[in-house]
Amino acid sequence: MTLKVAPSLLSADFSCLREEVKRIEVNGADWVHLDVMDGHFVPSITIGPVVVESLRPQTGLFMDAHLMVSEPENHIEEFARAGVNLITVQGEATAHLDRALRKIKSLGAKAGVALNPATPASVLEYVWPLLDLVLIMSVNPGAGGQSFIPGVIPKIEYVAGQIRSRNLTMELEVDGGINRETAPAVIKAGATVLVAGSAVFKAENGMDLIGDLKNMQNML
Repeated sequence: MTLKVAPSLLSADFSCLREEVKRIEVNGADWVHLDVMDGHFVPSITIGPVVVESLRPQTGLFMDAHLMVSEPENHIEEFARAGVNLITVQGEATAHLDRALRKIKSLGAKAGVALNPATPASVLEYVWPLLDLVLIMSVNPGAGGQSFIPGVIPKIEYVAGQIRSRNLTMELEVDGGINRETAPAVIKAGATVLVAGSAVFKAENGMDLIGDLKNMQNML
């Protein structure tokens, strides 16, 4: 599967989000990653469906919404109607994971589950058939600019192995501390989508990272 890069708007300049989305698009991004935080499941508060709805007509990029919110099933419909292509819920944030995933799919979006660094992959055991994506968090969610947690590599390898052994067609996304130094191990472990925020939007020559990450797959 061809590696995809999904820059996270969490690290973008919020005063000109339309221009930031255009900037990653022309530099080869495959997806745009939307970090949605509610101030409850995580301390920070970020964007809501109104922002997503305003951005949707501005780009043809695949929109990947990561709901870091408590009881995400209460917000799924709003984000689906705003035009996102994929909605990922935190496995720790809902008591009704199966129900939440089925709701996403009933609204015509692809469905994903995100796992925090300390959350075991066993959470996925009974929902594999509903998944279009698994997101492994390689930092604790709630803020950009954090350092990669190397201890998640075995979890990425395990989930990649489960996807292969079950003959499933889905993406394995990794988010947190992705840069030129950490990406090779993540790609080798089996990731198919890399989320990068600070390393793209805040670093000098950060936009070059998009192409560099995509080229790494051919070099490993």
